[in-house]
Amino acid sequence: MRLRDRISNAVFSFMEKRGYLEDIFDKTTRYGQRYVTDNSIMESSDVYELVQDISNQVALATPMVIGPNGQEVKDHFLLNILNNPNDYLTGFEFSKLETNTLLINGETFPLTDRDQLHLAYGVTTKINERLQEEFSMNGQDIPSQMIRHIKNIGTDSLKGAGIIDLARNTLEGVLSAEKVLTDKYSKGGLLAFMLKLDAHINPNNSAQTQIVAKILDQLEGTQDDNNHTVKMIPLGKGYSIETLKSPVDDAAILNYLGVYKKDLGKFLGINVDTYQALMKSDIEKAMMYLHNKAIKPILKNKGEHYTALFFMPNSGYRVEWKINILDFVPYSTKTNIGYNIVRTGITSPDNVADMLGFPKQNTPETQAIYISNDLSRIGQKNATDDSLPNGDDLKGGDGNEKEGNSDI
Repeated sequence: MRLRDRISNAVFSFMEKRGYLEDIFDKTTRYGQRYVTDNSIMESSDVYELVQDISNQVALATPMVIGPNGQEVKDHFLLNILNNPNDYLTGFEFSKLETNTLLINGETFPLTDRDQLHLAYGVTTKINERLQEEFSMNGQDIPSQMIRHIKNIGTDSLKGAGIIDLARNTLEGVLSAEKVLTDKYSKGGLLAFMLKLDAHINPNNSAQTQIVAKILDQLEGTQDDNNHTVKMIPLGKGYSIETLKSPVDDAAILNYLGVYKKDLGKFLGINVDTYQALMKSDIEKAMMYLHNKAIKPILKNKGEHYTALFFMPNSGYRVEWKINILDFVPYSTKTNIGYNIVRTGITSPDNVADMLGFPKQNTPETQAIYISNDLSRIGQKNATDDSLPNGDDLKGGDGNEKEGNSDI
């Protein structure tokens, strides 16, 4: 008896909708349909690209601890935990995994255990009578001071909104359409071979049965992915082979994908048309667009949660993540910025050299702060500036300025 015959229609429908049948049948479901799971969602190239662009930029951000005086505490012990969270993930990998999980599932749970940081899965939450969030995992309660619930907030204070739920229908349609095209061309665009015989098939005719079996074996061999040779199939009189072409309409499916694949980006806060146009014309603007639309809100939310995870409410300390915006600009622009911030006394030549990728000279001259001679305070000019008017250039230069205008 088949599996389908052993379970009720209700159970089968439930398993099908939840995607369980993919796991049972090696990710193959009826009618070529794909159901969205945590793993299959990344099989969409468009989702993968956008998620990678966002999570890579978040992971490249540098953690900082800000003290009560508003200054960065560069030797704080927490920095070592954030940069080396545990024994199986680097700081970059941890941040990237955390961001991927947040974007896809809509929520993630960083958990601290002594001097290590982990991501918890299978966490359930509830609000107690004191309006505090309680956590449990595998039936075990987790102290609230050990864990945080970072959410892509929607309309539920206890559940984050991720693309796997927000875009489920669109994702299933896109993945199914892509699978139909892939299946079609993995079979050479053929649906099947049809063997035609002039005579009726007689199961008692052993000679005929053997001939048909050998022809079918040859036909199956033409679909062998590991065999790229061209096969010649000799046929006797009364036998012929026809091919049934796949009925899949490529143009219709490609038009569908062209519309709905772009919609996936909107569930991540990105207009794909705008982003792709900027990537072609001005990568600096594209990165700034990505930063303002997606990355900056994530880092803000993440910083607030990590501050609550590691510091008491009134300690005055906070955690932030810093992104070097200069990483987004062309080298020539970065050079001009370096020139101007040195001549305006913002930083030293050594710091600019480091910013541009050159070694520091570590001399008194390169570590000094300079101000250009052609600069002065706003509203004030230097006495040596040739642009200052002299007595002869003043209004009423014929000497009338001494007496003024008696009509006024």
